[in-house]
Order: sequence, then C-alpha cells, then structure tokens
Amino acid sequence: ALRKAIVTQLFGSGMVRAQVHLKSGQDWNLDRGVITKVNSTQLTLREADGRFQQIPLSGTTKVIHRGHRLALGALARRWHVVVLWPPIGAAQEVDVERIPQTAAAVAPSGG
Repeated sequence: ALRKAIVTQLFGSGMVRAQVHLKSGQDWNLDRGVITKVNSTQLTLREADGRFQQIPLSGTTKVIHRGHRLALGALARRWHVVVLWPPIGAAQEVDVERIPQTAAAVAPSGG
C-alpha cells in the first residue's frame, strides 16, 4: 500500500514533470500541461509552473482519451494532457486528461 501511495503522490494529478530512468537504461520524460500549440510534428505545453515545453510528435505517437485511441490530428489547443516521451525522439503517448467543453464540441473523432 505504501508503494502505491508513493507512486500516486509522485505521478498523480500534482505532477508537473518527471524524468524516469529504468533498469534497462531507458530514460523517459513525463510532462503534464495544457496544449498551447500543436501540429503534426510538435506540440507545446504550458505546464503548471509556467514553463513551456516543446515535444516532438510522429505518426507513431498514440493519443489516448478515456481508454480510446484518437487520431494525432485530433489534438487541439487548450486540451489538458500528460505526454510520455524519450529524451531524443517523438512522444510515445499523449494521454488526454481533459478536453474543454468548447473544444470537445468541435474535436474530430479518431479511430
């Protein structure tokens, strides 16, 4: 129970960004924020502490919202996301935490 509590505290809704180093030698970045700019190759997040982070995207980047995969082109400004990405290369996954109501009404559906 203690491990789960620590993981929840560190990587839960209070997390702004994290760097993780695995036993395998792989490094990963986790960034949470609001999308301020997005196109097919990059998104920019405004994080809770005011930092802006540019993150590369590619056709292999998965976009997930409530367990469903969306098209990369569905991402839009003002969406609240958590991004998993390596130090070099494109994001592996964008987890959409919240879509503002005005954006949700016009957001394209993905497959």
